[in-house]
Amino acid sequence: MGNGRVVLVASTFALLLAATASAQQPFNITAPVTSLATLFTDLYGPQGLVLDSQATLPNEQPHYAHYNSDFQQDFGQFSTALVSQLVSVPLPSPVGGFTYEFDATLGVFQRTTRSFGPILADRAETVGAGRVSVGFTFQRFTFDTVEGMDLDRIPVVFTHDNAALLGGREDVVTTLNSIQADVSQSTAFVTLGVTDRFDISLAVPFVSTHLKVVSTATIHRLGTTNPLTHFFRQSDGTVGDSRTFTAVGDASGIGDLMIRAKTQLYRGATNGVAVGLDARLPTGDEMNLLGTGAAGLQPFAIWSASFEKVAPHLNVAYRWNGSSMLAGNPALGESAPFPPQLAYAAGVDISANTRLTVTFDLLGRYVFDAERLTPETFHALDNRSEFPNIVFASDSFNNLSGAVGFKANLVQRLLIETNLLFALDDNGLRDKITPLVGLEYTF
Repeated sequence: MGNGRVVLVASTFALLLAATASAQQPFNITAPVTSLATLFTDLYGPQGLVLDSQATLPNEQPHYAHYNSDFQQDFGQFSTALVSQLVSVPLPSPVGGFTYEFDATLGVFQRTTRSFGPILADRAETVGAGRVSVGFTFQRFTFDTVEGMDLDRIPVVFTHDNAALLGGREDVVTTLNSIQADVSQSTAFVTLGVTDRFDISLAVPFVSTHLKVVSTATIHRLGTTNPLTHFFRQSDGTVGDSRTFTAVGDASGIGDLMIRAKTQLYRGATNGVAVGLDARLPTGDEMNLLGTGAAGLQPFAIWSASFEKVAPHLNVAYRWNGSSMLAGNPALGESAPFPPQLAYAAGVDISANTRLTVTFDLLGRYVFDAERLTPETFHALDNRSEFPNIVFASDSFNNLSGAVGFKANLVQRLLIETNLLFALDDNGLRDKITPLVGLEYTF
């Protein structure tokens, strides 16, 4: 590859990164939130959900009633689910749409495939010795549900300290929580063909995260009748049985870098096999949900074939993750490992004509021993009252998505790509439809 081409490649990639960095915005706090990772634990203030009480009987002392729930501690796991989902969504394939092999008999490079390849999966072909592919993609996630529950209506019950002592401690507080979680991810990537069968790639994501929770709390007097035993003090000084708490935060910055090495083990007339390794570097700010805060390794294997216009492919990978505060307790600074995952994909890309490839994929991941949220019915101590609630438990689950998209050759070796990723189940934190747009050029 000539010096001029090297300079052009470096300049193009530098411009992609510069355009990404220029979009960076400072972390904006519109509520008393320490960081996005602790937004749920910060929601009700440093002491948690506390109700006021006045002395209403002789010798009674006014007190602050502390109410407890898994929401403040365990629902901080929502932050973990958010980041885990983000880094688990497959990045666009770094392999160029144009792949080449040097033909020694003719002394020239020949294209090895008719299609431009998949978008969110990968194929066994490599870009070719001395070839470079650069690209830029944008994805927008607007999460809708968690374990099938609408994020706009998550119920959580709070109980009084030492509720088993009964009396006024039987009062409970129910909350209805609206959670908004939006993530934009722009990714610049470059792939260099070291040999005809060996590639190295670098993906640099830039992440913008918006997280907001609005919690409406209501006191249920199951053990008291006096409105001054437990109450919320309003902003105008009056007292009442309900109050709304809001916490919101935004953060933008570089996410976790991904480095890939891939080698083609077998190359036949119509199919091939490749293996490789993805290494994730914890360069994103985990406390503001821009990265995991943990290194990760993901070995993978790929089979793909090409039959005239139809090119099927199969991918399988296993991800090991290091420890991060996001998987532990961010509020206390305690770390734990993210659960390992088995990822898989099966799909086909079809060469509609010389300038258009249509792609179809089924993408899945099996997550081992993850923290999962489950709806339940809370039974109050009065043995009469019931309220909807959530609990957390460790369990493995499978996550399945579909994808459809296309790659179009505009001019020379410039490709434009679009894709829609859509959920096929309710397991975990889900975005119903995730759009993607991107550009790719091979030198």
